[in-house]
Amino acid sequence: MSISRRYFLKTSGLSLFGAGLVPSFLRRAAYALETPGRRKILVAIFQRGAADGLNIVIPFGEKEYHSMRPTIAIPEPSKRSESGPSAIDLDGFFGLHPSLSSLKPLFDTRQLAIIHASGSPDSTRSHFDAQDYMESATPGVKSTPDGWLNRFLQGAPEPDASPFRAVAFASSTPRTMMGAASCLCTQDLQGFHLAGNANPQARGVQLVANAFEEMYATATDRLLSSTAHETFEAISTLQRIQIGQYQPANGAEYPKGPLGKSLQQVAQLIKSDAGLQVAFAEVGGWDNHVNEGGVTGQLANRLKEFGDALAAFHKDMGEQMADITVLTMSEFGRTARENGNRGTDHGHANAMFVLGGPVKGGKVYGDWPGLKDHQLHEGRDLALTTDFRDVFAEVAVCHLGVQDPTGIFPGYTVSPKRFRGFLA
Repeated sequence: MSISRRYFLKTSGLSLFGAGLVPSFLRRAAYALETPGRRKILVAIFQRGAADGLNIVIPFGEKEYHSMRPTIAIPEPSKRSESGPSAIDLDGFFGLHPSLSSLKPLFDTRQLAIIHASGSPDSTRSHFDAQDYMESATPGVKSTPDGWLNRFLQGAPEPDASPFRAVAFASSTPRTMMGAASCLCTQDLQGFHLAGNANPQARGVQLVANAFEEMYATATDRLLSSTAHETFEAISTLQRIQIGQYQPANGAEYPKGPLGKSLQQVAQLIKSDAGLQVAFAEVGGWDNHVNEGGVTGQLANRLKEFGDALAAFHKDMGEQMADITVLTMSEFGRTARENGNRGTDHGHANAMFVLGGPVKGGKVYGDWPGLKDHQLHEGRDLALTTDFRDVFAEVAVCHLGVQDPTGIFPGYTVSPKRFRGFLA
């Protein structure tokens, strides 16, 4: 029986998309002060399901906030709630949800910045469409063939790039990573770790892997042969770095759950000099139409894992965070008013986090639109004051070193005048 490339990649848990390089249409910026050999790394995290930005970064200084959310509002810092603690004061107007207490020290040391009232200018309330628009960075356009992170990779090709240059921790290749540039996609690096000769079973697996490698190396299809080469190069790298034996540094403890596992494996890839430049991870469970909760409940539980995973990654990476930026996003926010089921419905603008050494943190960026009836988008949602493409573009230009981001954001005129200034 013949074994197809698709079958092998599927059963091994590894997906590599794209083989070969496209002509460069972007140029990398050359920073005179940048240390030779040091790579700037981006870790993008997608909160799928439309996270409730108003209960994540709470505008407790806005009196309408409390009246709009009689059962799920987070108490302001000066007050206590019978059901739990209050908001963590950031600047006298905004506060973090108490489940995000592990992020407060990073805000205080200017390692964490927040961009509020940010998101997509498109008004769709469809999860599928909104996620597609954000990951392609073309709001309202469904025909875009690739994702913005893949376009970045295409515009800065590396002929001898590691198969781990772009890694997505997801069940399938996310829209943002789709395109001509190669991307490795997996839910768990151990899932396709064809390693070892420590026991007869492992030796048998290795013999099978060697047979596959020999078969694909002699393939006449250049695309198939090239992709197979990347596949086995990835397996060889995983053998070297022993992905299942990683011990976080600096006393960092990653929370149990998919995001903690993903960020721990991102940390190991970075420390192992595996050639990582762009990593993507996703975490669901944010679509709380019913019983969202306030200081406790569904959202609080999800935020605890989310915040602790980010804090653990930052602690684990230590001084290497100087070259790493973590960017979080969600397809849209949620309604300003809670609904009749003590939850929230699909909204508009949201809050994004930016974490890392290059970040000018300790500040909530953006123009606050207010929550009065006449200030709301369509009379129900937090209005948008920062286009997510300006956030992405600031990261691309100021962190990744892109000189001309035109090709990354088709149909959009990127202007540094709209950058919020959250990167040094």
